[in-house]
Amino acid sequence: MLVALLPGDGIGPEVIVEAVRVLDALEIDGLLFEEAPVGGAAYKQSGHPLPEATLDLAKRADAILFGAVGDPACDALERHLRPEQAILGLRKELGLFANLRPASLFPELADASALRPEIARDIDVMIVRELTGDVYFGEKGMRTTEEGLREGYDIMAYDEAEIARIARSGFETARARRGKLCSVDKANVLETSQLWRDVVVEISADYPDVDLSHLYVDNAAMQLVRDPGQFDTIVTGNLFGDILSDLASMCAGSIGMLPSASLDKDGKGLYEPIHGSAPDIAGRGKANPLATILSAAMMLRYSLDLVEPADRIEQAVGKALADGLRTADLGGDASTEEAANAVIAML
Repeated sequence: MLVALLPGDGIGPEVIVEAVRVLDALEIDGLLFEEAPVGGAAYKQSGHPLPEATLDLAKRADAILFGAVGDPACDALERHLRPEQAILGLRKELGLFANLRPASLFPELADASALRPEIARDIDVMIVRELTGDVYFGEKGMRTTEEGLREGYDIMAYDEAEIARIARSGFETARARRGKLCSVDKANVLETSQLWRDVVVEISADYPDVDLSHLYVDNAAMQLVRDPGQFDTIVTGNLFGDILSDLASMCAGSIGMLPSASLDKDGKGLYEPIHGSAPDIAGRGKANPLATILSAAMMLRYSLDLVEPADRIEQAVGKALADGLRTADLGGDASTEEAANAVIAML
């Protein structure tokens, strides 16, 4: 089993190192690692954020463990050379269309949530986000209006096959959880969203055991803050999913706690924390590695079919938190390495 390690930029290398230490502690037979540069680090080495050698490794690997991309030194580059294009390129080239972002609160972190503890403790939601369409991949550019004004444009578009594919992922995910699926769109304003809603309703006929509901995205954001416990599984598009999953992370305590999986049609996946590269704390040992460690657990479960060690990691994280582990984002002073040490000790 080959795992591609793509550390990336900022705190990416720091959190990947600690996740690998946790995986090593499990002593899983046949688990191999191979590393390659990506993002700003790759651009500085080879002139492109996603070099051919890195893409080749990602294609050969059974799963990918990804750190983060983003480097302020690259902000002035042409868009296709910026670090963030690496993750978009990987999603497109590998067909990683379904992004699973769980948000649940470890009981010990109730006070770290942006919500009141009695509300926060109820959050246990899986956000299923479409990853290869929407404004991120639509036609975009800059132009000049007839009045001589600069105008930027980004086209939001989904065809019915793209919607049906992610809708089925949402229904399957909900069926394996508590049987409730909320589809989030903006059908009262956007034609793209109207098609989204129509197709989701059509697909729902194949899942009579799943309770389907619909919310406009602005209402969904409000409801996540007001009563997160009402949600089981949310399925939504790329842009809305990007925003809602970050909102859910703060309901669950910290963006440094939430893992994610990006899967293709066969279950091969790229696993990453939902946080960014955080260049302001890079190299200072302050990054929370738990989201990356939990992403490694998702990798074991979803792509490598190693459920028992995945459970062990998640239980060890919970025990370490119960034992008092707190990194800076959680109001404590544990370093990146100390946090991983605490998890390893609980294994």
